[in-house]
Amino acid sequence: MKILVTGAAGFIGSHVSLKLLERGDEVIGLDDLNDYYDVSLKEARLNLIRNSRNSNHFKFVKMGVENRNELLQLFKEHGFDKVVHLAAQAGVRYSIENPYAYIDSNIVGFINILEGCRHHKVNHLVYASSSSVYGANESMPFSVHDNVDHPLSLYAASKKANELMAHTYSNLYDLPTTGLRFFTVYGPWGRPDMALFIFTRAILEGKPIDVFNYGKHQRDFTYVDDIVEGIIRTLDHTALPNPDWSGLEPDPATSKAPYRLYNIGSNKPVELLRYIEIIEQKVGKKAEKNLLPLQAGDVPATFADVDALKEDVAYKPETRIEEGISNFIDWYRDYYRI
Repeated sequence: MKILVTGAAGFIGSHVSLKLLERGDEVIGLDDLNDYYDVSLKEARLNLIRNSRNSNHFKFVKMGVENRNELLQLFKEHGFDKVVHLAAQAGVRYSIENPYAYIDSNIVGFINILEGCRHHKVNHLVYASSSSVYGANESMPFSVHDNVDHPLSLYAASKKANELMAHTYSNLYDLPTTGLRFFTVYGPWGRPDMALFIFTRAILEGKPIDVFNYGKHQRDFTYVDDIVEGIIRTLDHTALPNPDWSGLEPDPATSKAPYRLYNIGSNKPVELLRYIEIIEQKVGKKAEKNLLPLQAGDVPATFADVDALKEDVAYKPETRIEEGISNFIDWYRDYYRI
């Protein structure tokens, strides 16, 4: 198949591109290489793809998804079979500082992707949502069948908006769409703005780390290889209408249209202090912790109910947190030559 992967120089996008190439698909990778974090890391991920097996089936296009005319021309030129849309302005706290970046990339960019898929008969759109959409929900584990109308950040609101926009296009144009609510993805080639990266760097450099919510956070940390496996299985499992869906008791995760939502997580939440302890054990140094209150826009806990994904695509996260953190730190030491 010919597959468009947006955010191909990103953490998850680069891993997905590699996996698709490995199995023989043709991949057009799109990314604007913005400077939200170190661009050289994004370039290094791209070089990893360019030097991989079947790299002759990979083409990189430097472009932002908010560039409507150029993006629609790309759809017209290539006639994609399927689309994996991972490009987005990430980060909960940055959305408080720079809200317009989220509207441009996550809202305008997403409508451009939907329009490209609609007009060029894409068979299936799989896109990144987020566990952040659960916002003020307290019922655990988080279920895709629950209402999610109380986001706590603009980032979360933009991802909820994506789900609503996707449903509209599935309903109006019979476009199969599947949204995946990611739960705290980590692993080699990760993002420098995420906790594992920040903590590892600080501990190795002997600097203190800020630990919010006094370390009582719980997160459903999900290893990147498990996420990638779930994305590709979902991509191959085209969304279908739910014949049992009823407007009298509407299920948010399905529809009479070809539309699906899934949680994709490890289903095993870990307390932040335990997470830090595992990093300390692997690095061989103790962390100096600044224990601080909960940050604005943050949620105290995440815990994914992944039963629907298990049932539909046999999703099975297998990487233990100790193994995943060890793999990341091995990569980090090698990449930064520490």
